[in-house]
Amino acid sequence: MTPAMLLCHADSATLWPHESTEQSHHDVPSAYQDALAVRGLRVARGEQPVGFKVGFTNRTIWKRYTVFAPIWGTVWNTTLTRCESEATLELSGISQPRLEPEVAFSMLATPPANASLEELFSCVEWMAPSFEVVQSHCLDWKFNAAQAVADGALHARLLVGKPTPVSRIARSGEDFDKLLAQTHLRLYRGEDLIDEGTGRNVLDGPLHALLHFVHELENCPGAPSLEAGNIVTTGTWTDAWPVRAGETWHYETGTPFASLRVAFR
Repeated sequence: MTPAMLLCHADSATLWPHESTEQSHHDVPSAYQDALAVRGLRVARGEQPVGFKVGFTNRTIWKRYTVFAPIWGTVWNTTLTRCESEATLELSGISQPRLEPEVAFSMLATPPANASLEELFSCVEWMAPSFEVVQSHCLDWKFNAAQAVADGALHARLLVGKPTPVSRIARSGEDFDKLLAQTHLRLYRGEDLIDEGTGRNVLDGPLHALLHFVHELENCPGAPSLEAGNIVTTGTWTDAWPVRAGETWHYETGTPFASLRVAFR
């Protein structure tokens, strides 16, 4: 499918035709070029990129979705919602929505080329709890990695909670990543515990996931730079769970960050 067709399906929340799913996007590098072309179309109509999502950083779900490496896509001013601790999100216009509990970072500066973990840490301003609503325009979430990339890296909405400066949490990237890797998260639908995970699920730690993304962005032809003020959400700590209007979800952790709650309508 052409970038214009990809955008049309995203706008209308309609599934890709079966023949397109079978025949298109078998090559990840070309899928990124299609995704960047869609990004250009969205910018041309007035949408503003505000950051990135990094997906499939959780190795425990790779086999389930037959995607065996992280992918990334764009987050938009039209898909981002900020809140203190809770918010309501609309599910209309989203294809087969699922929910992922994550951690998001805001950048203080552009990381240097080939950044180390410590150099990257010095470029992060704050972290916050986040929920990403992901979607697929392939029936029953059956796709390959290239199709997932072309499908906007499955991004639909991003909810970002209360930020905490990383300087309040740790003095070094190593200590910060170790703390997050050890943090345990519990995901609830209503009052029912649905899933659990740790930061270690996310490429051994969310800061490592961010570092992987930074290096991938550098090596992608035509990709935009990561800039100060960009928000990057770093991947789900659990499986991605189907959601419906009328449901309320939240997650809880110990330190170092707050809980987050979302209601769907």
